[in-house]
Amino acid sequence: MKNKFIKSTLILIIGGILTKILSFIIRIYFTRVIGDGINIYSLIMPTYSLLITITQLGFPLAISNIIAKGEKRGKNIMASIIPVSIILNLILILTMILFADTLSNDLLHEKDAFYPLIACSFVMPFISLSSIIRGYFFGKQQMMPHSISNVIEQLFKLFIVIVILPHLLKYGTLISVCGYILISILSETISIVVFLLYLPKGWSIKKEDLKPDFGTIKDVLAISLPSTGSRIIGNIGYFLEPIILTAVLLANGYSNDYIIREYAVYNTYVIGILIVPTFLLGALSTSLLPEISKNIHNKFKVKKLFKKVIIFSLLLGLISNTIIYITCPIILDVLFNTTDGITYIRFLSLFFIIYYFEAPLASILQAYNEAKYIMRTTTIGIIIKLISMALLSYLKIGIYSLIIAEIINIIIVTIFNYYKVKKLLK
Repeated sequence: MKNKFIKSTLILIIGGILTKILSFIIRIYFTRVIGDGINIYSLIMPTYSLLITITQLGFPLAISNIIAKGEKRGKNIMASIIPVSIILNLILILTMILFADTLSNDLLHEKDAFYPLIACSFVMPFISLSSIIRGYFFGKQQMMPHSISNVIEQLFKLFIVIVILPHLLKYGTLISVCGYILISILSETISIVVFLLYLPKGWSIKKEDLKPDFGTIKDVLAISLPSTGSRIIGNIGYFLEPIILTAVLLANGYSNDYIIREYAVYNTYVIGILIVPTFLLGALSTSLLPEISKNIHNKFKVKKLFKKVIIFSLLLGLISNTIIYITCPIILDVLFNTTDGITYIRFLSLFFIIYYFEAPLASILQAYNEAKYIMRTTTIGIIIKLISMALLSYLKIGIYSLIIAEIINIIIVTIFNYYKVKKLLK
């Protein structure tokens, strides 16, 4: 059992390193080539993230949890959830087509965001299907398919971006941004194909198998809805972030160009650099969930795992943020050919160590079926963040109102979750 957990974690870490390097190279290339298009892309990213959260609806986590406990057959679960996913994605696409104009013009105050928003919605069905299959393999504690599919997906995306993006630029920045988003359809398809190759021999879902088992759907939704609730709340907060920030800063005399440019710096450079090392925690947390689910009644073993995870998170946070604080001017210059965001990065990195505890704590709470508690703390954190950001904006400190609000949110959520875990393990 222990060896399987360590092996799964190592596979995810190695795969995560390769995936993160490749995705970072893609981001660097895209940022350097797209020019001012990065402002539009950064502005729509909160909406894109919200759509991804809704389309996945916590299915990977729920499927992983149920299969790990051996409660239902994987084929039965996937055959029941895929039709639900198809209906959900059709609703999402239709919704975006109807409301993209209002969102781009009236809320984001950027008319060029219209077509990229529409493009985002068409990627969702492919992300959804890929995540459902991924949940199946996580539940089986087979991490190799996930790692290999991620690496191949990123390699393919890098190749496509290098080949296609320069040609799209001939037709304008807007077409290039839309093209970059739609390239994800091809990369997600490649990922799905790789997953299918790893399914057991003779394993298949035929057309007649796609008959929803309402009992299975109910079981999956009972886990997925509460668990994804916190993510949806978080992404709704992320979605509202640029809308509220733009409205308040405009009211306080800042120009729209300044807001869009600085928000892009914050999202692309500041957060982009600070979260790079956290993929290690993502790998650890993914392996942690099925492991704790299996040992839920062995409190001694769970306590031991908890202590190790906390120590690892602390060390990783201290080392990573110290390096980033010292070398951020070099990182920005070498990777993005810019010096924008140095002061933002250094200020946020002083507190960002706390962020490294969020994912492991959430995984432990998920394993104890405390998804509702996570959703509650996330909601409290988001509400306080948005209110703080709006109030701080009146001090005319620019994007620092967002940065300080983000720090407040991280501290509140982490403290609540930490004390809940400690209480569960008494």
